[in-house]
Amino acid sequence: MDAPTQALYGDQQELISQYVDILASRGIEWGLLGPREADRLWDRHILNSVALNELVSQGVSVADIGSGAGLPGLPLAILRPDLEVTLIEPLLRRSTFLSGVVDELGLGDRVRVVRSRAEEHKGRYDVVTSRALAPLGRLLTWSEPLRAPAGQILALKGSSAQDEIDANVQQLRTRRLVAEVLTARAHPAAEPATIVRISRAH
Repeated sequence: MDAPTQALYGDQQELISQYVDILASRGIEWGLLGPREADRLWDRHILNSVALNELVSQGVSVADIGSGAGLPGLPLAILRPDLEVTLIEPLLRRSTFLSGVVDELGLGDRVRVVRSRAEEHKGRYDVVTSRALAPLGRLLTWSEPLRAPAGQILALKGSSAQDEIDANVQQLRTRRLVAEVLTARAHPAAEPATIVRISRAH
């Protein structure tokens, strides 16, 4: 862990290091991450995930859909003990992995794992997150029913984020939503992350 990451995580350093160790071993063994990802876990996965931090208010509920290995939900939950986080993952292998990690890290009081497809899950959340999960049109169909009326969708995306918004203008308008592309960093030395933020149009 580099110095900026240590500064970012503070009291939670031990917990985030434990999670990264699990990703680097069991996460790769179980096929949730490719073997080449082991050397890039901090920059590419942890810091990319917690770039969302500054966009998430205090004490809110977060649903992470298609959570996979727990990204971005778990790095965010570890960094922010004030959040109630639900990891939604349809695949048995991944949801089993997530349940084990949550137990191991002692996060069960504020992080829960739900094995479900996002579109079948019943619940409303202040923030709905995802990371490189699906094209924006499909993501909207999955995320929007889970968003509380005053809530927001935060999708970690790649360089084509604006093109995806442009391609879904009609769907956004029909749903009375606004979307914007934001660039955020977990800390000044981190790589910037591209985030699409979607909220109710005023």
